[in-house]
Amino acid sequence: MKIFPLIFRPPAHTEDMLILSLFLIAYILAVNFYSFLLVKGLRDDCADGAPDKSSDGRLILTAFLGGAITIYICMFVFKYRLKSLFLMLLMPVLGVLNVWLWVLAFRSGASFFVV
Repeated sequence: MKIFPLIFRPPAHTEDMLILSLFLIAYILAVNFYSFLLVKGLRDDCADGAPDKSSDGRLILTAFLGGAITIYICMFVFKYRLKSLFLMLLMPVLGVLNVWLWVLAFRSGASFFVV
């Protein structure tokens, strides 16, 4: 049984569904790129002193929007806020939720975006 066709199955043979799928892919890439830049920028900002606790809101919002896996990986790569238990537990949970929603979006053909 092949797993890849189950995850990314072409929704329909219309141009509209293809465009919606491409927008969804572009959104996922853009959010993950932004979350990479966010963690890198926050790490550079707090290199001098203690980490700024007010930046957690931006990290959590970006994680909810789809960048949780990238934030979690970047936290280890850049060694940023590894002692924050809240972020270390929340990011994997949100990452699983993000992946589940992406699979749901691709399998439904992104048709839940169309009103």
